[in-house]
Amino acid sequence: MSKHSALNTFGRSGNPAFTRNFDNTGALPKTERMTLDGAVNKTAILLSLCFAGAFIGWNIPALAMPSLIIGTILAFVTIFRNPSKAGTTAPFYAGFEGVALGGITVFAEAQYPGIGIQAIGLTFGILASLLFCYKSGIIKPTENFRLMIFSATMGIALLYLVSFIMSFFGSGIGFIHSNGLFGIGFSLFVVGIAALNLVLDFDFIEEGADQGLPKYMEWYGAFSLMVTLIWLYIEILRLLMKLRSR
Repeated sequence: MSKHSALNTFGRSGNPAFTRNFDNTGALPKTERMTLDGAVNKTAILLSLCFAGAFIGWNIPALAMPSLIIGTILAFVTIFRNPSKAGTTAPFYAGFEGVALGGITVFAEAQYPGIGIQAIGLTFGILASLLFCYKSGIIKPTENFRLMIFSATMGIALLYLVSFIMSFFGSGIGFIHSNGLFGIGFSLFVVGIAALNLVLDFDFIEEGADQGLPKYMEWYGAFSLMVTLIWLYIEILRLLMKLRSR
């Protein structure tokens, strides 16, 4: 793949953390280049921090909302301000988002016991399944595939934003939260798009390692994969709550 093609790949990922272009800065020394193993190891670190944060959030649910706000701010700082500092911001992002997820899961568990472990199992089951499909070539991230997932992801984000703004005026987009057939269908669609974003994440990390991007992109790639996993978990939890409330 040419450098121009690789940059198009990075720029068309549906994950907002991948919607910027990154130059591989030329012939970097081997020790300063991104590697696949490095990205995998850093993803494991972020997952561990997220689980540690979730334990705190589970025991102190009141921390969920402030942690969610801080985590969101850290995500925007990492994506739009200085991706090269992802090694510093990503661990804090994972920790704070973990606290938020722990608190959210406590709320869900209070209404539907056992839903948390179901959501976790489905999230990692989907992760493993799509990794297998990607590595085996069953799912190939073609340009049309990337464009479709990117468009759908941005459309969902815009819909959520409009619903959030409407909530300040006592209104909203009903089917987003509805447990009717249309609401469940919408949640299934969102879960599907979030899951397929994982394929783009895998492709970005693999292509980044092949192109010899700077070492800090290992942290950035791991952070971006965490963004998708956290979104996927929340959407699965939302879907399960709708199904169990019927």
